Amino acid sequence: MDRALLLGGRGARAFGFGFAAVLVGVHLESRGLDAPLVGLTLGVALAASSLSGLATTYLASRFGRRRALALCGLLMALAGLDLAVATDAPWLVAAGLTGMLGVAGVDLGPFAAVEQAALAEAVAPARRNLAFARYSLTAGLFNAAGSLSAGLAANAEALRAFFLFYAAIGLVTAVLPLLLSPRVESAPGRPAFAALRRPATRRVLAGLAALFALDSFAGGFVANSVISYWLHVRFGAEPALLGPIFGGVAVLQSVSYEVSGRLSDRIGLINTMVFTHLPSNVLLILVALSPSLGWAVGLLFARFLLSQMDVPARQAYVVSIVPPEDRAAAVAVTGAVRGVAQGFGPPLAGVAIGAAAFSLPFLAGGGLKIVYDIGLFAAFRSRRAEHEA
Repeated sequence: MDRALLLGGRGARAFGFGFAAVLVGVHLESRGLDAPLVGLTLGVALAASSLSGLATTYLASRFGRRRALALCGLLMALAGLDLAVATDAPWLVAAGLTGMLGVAGVDLGPFAAVEQAALAEAVAPARRNLAFARYSLTAGLFNAAGSLSAGLAANAEALRAFFLFYAAIGLVTAVLPLLLSPRVESAPGRPAFAALRRPATRRVLAGLAALFALDSFAGGFVANSVISYWLHVRFGAEPALLGPIFGGVAVLQSVSYEVSGRLSDRIGLINTMVFTHLPSNVLLILVALSPSLGWAVGLLFARFLLSQMDVPARQAYVVSIVPPEDRAAAVAVTGAVRGVAQGFGPPLAGVAIGAAAFSLPFLAGGGLKIVYDIGLFAAFRSRRAEHEA
């Protein structure tokens, strides 16, 4: 029952993040924000999303995981309400400060640390890779449905209605954690970030965090909301077309999640992360050279079929190289570093798009991600997770 409730909340959020990532850039533009300011809002949202994971981990250690997760749902409701009713730029930018704007199209927010730590402890170690793949698969399928629904946003009023619905989803995800059983709670009174006091764990997390920061900084140039806005400005794509495009992207990602879990069991987590991620970044660079919308979408589809296979592998790896009591902290710390680094990408991409330098976000993002892949393989190829042979 607990696992079903966790997956239900994950799926509901993913549906909201699916249409939010497609629509938020267009919505902000319709409210009068220019390209650099749109990029700033998206960057603030990405950084706040992962930084809020640190706060959630602390609150979970003090007040319990169920209450911490319920609070995150309320933050999602607040973000949706802000976007639906605000008209002034400062208030619209402030929506990103909640950490629940969903601009990346995936759940990078404050839920992740607590949920992933609980999931690692809820399944047998031998089934952990597949469990994280199904966790991502659930999000991917609902994300696809959310992205497809974005095609119904035909005008400004429809955009406003979507973000009111986003607020309602936040309220649902605030209620579901309260139905979880006491078994999901962590040991009371345990320090939230004790992992940082242990030199061995600290060294591992520092190395991973540095590499994840590079990857996420590069990813900020090509977050889903940035790509959606780029397609809108570069080729004139409207929400009626953007919705199905990103619905297709989410379906491809969902397929890749299931493949990732099985591939990780065969070739290992690090190999799965690197050998699927590297070719996807070559495809990302090729998007910059697209002569038409059709070419751009085709290359993006090919890229997303591979690019997200590292997600469940990375999640399973992070929680499996530290002791069980350090798992939430490990996810929160590495996630916070990733989020802050990723937050710098959208503002720079917004400036590039505003200056008609349309290829820059994809060239920068793809090139830096290739450097990350090489660095990850060189540094961690011989360090296996606890459940790997």
